Amino acid sequence: MIEQIEDHLWRIEVPLPGNPLKSINSYVIKSPSRNLIIDTGLDRQECLDAILAGLAEVDVDLDETDFFITHMHADHSALVPKLARDGSKIYFNRPDAEVFEGVSPWETILEYAGRNGFPEDELRAALESHPGYKHGVTKIPDFTFLEDGDPLEIGDYRFRCVQTPGHTKGHTCLYEPEKKIFVSGDHILIDITPNIQCWRDGMNPLGDYLASLDKVRALDIELVLPGHRRLLRNCRERIDELKRHHDIRAEETLSVLSVGTQSAYQIASRLTWDLDCASWDLFPVAQKWFATGETIAHLRWLEERGEVCSETEANNVTFSRAH
Repeated sequence: MIEQIEDHLWRIEVPLPGNPLKSINSYVIKSPSRNLIIDTGLDRQECLDAILAGLAEVDVDLDETDFFITHMHADHSALVPKLARDGSKIYFNRPDAEVFEGVSPWETILEYAGRNGFPEDELRAALESHPGYKHGVTKIPDFTFLEDGDPLEIGDYRFRCVQTPGHTKGHTCLYEPEKKIFVSGDHILIDITPNIQCWRDGMNPLGDYLASLDKVRALDIELVLPGHRRLLRNCRERIDELKRHHDIRAEETLSVLSVGTQSAYQIASRLTWDLDCASWDLFPVAQKWFATGETIAHLRWLEERGEVCSETEANNVTFSRAH
């Protein structure tokens, strides 16, 4: 599906087969000199077919097109190497690029998940069912890096980069102050909460995310173009809802910890999740993975606030309420 949003601005709905997110929004801006595509899709034929059909419908020539990728996740970035041409610029953030360039990030994450209680016999299945592993970037392209506050002009759209770490370390949005348009990637979504996961020590992604929400709340925004689902206009109201969601989840996490010391995986299994399954045991292994990563992020945030303590013994991490 393709939809015109504003003059010279379209949304292409790119399918994500078998994924609860269902689709990703790829945005296209046309100008007489260069066009811009914001986010792409997974590296799979269904995504490529959909985006090429959309581009043909609005008569976009890829030889005259650049790309802006909001963050590293495969549903936003993986297709860009197949779409970019020799003259294309691919705008990206440096912190996420460093993850692409790291050594075996998936194996590092697997090890960390195991330390946090994820069952050994399910770890490999969790990885192999992860869409980012199955359909991720196969070739790291040459990036043109943009920093927080940098301008990006396409035709009569004069965007400013707004770095919003949380969903990923370098997640970056685009803000058009004159048109009051905000391209939010996965920072703000309308009817689902962005998944904030933590798979490494020394990080507090939920703290970063909440600070990023406050940063965006201060902007004058009339229209949000999110990475998934419908567009939204009540930006500040939605930000307040997202913050309340994480406060409620933090309180529930503390309540679960009232029964005693547990691993992040055990805590995740006792939290409530918006998934059509009768019990945790029936969760698809990929959803257990996402739930555990999100639970670690909440535990890390609570630990930073002094409400939770962690302990590592025999390479296993457990959490308890602070006294």
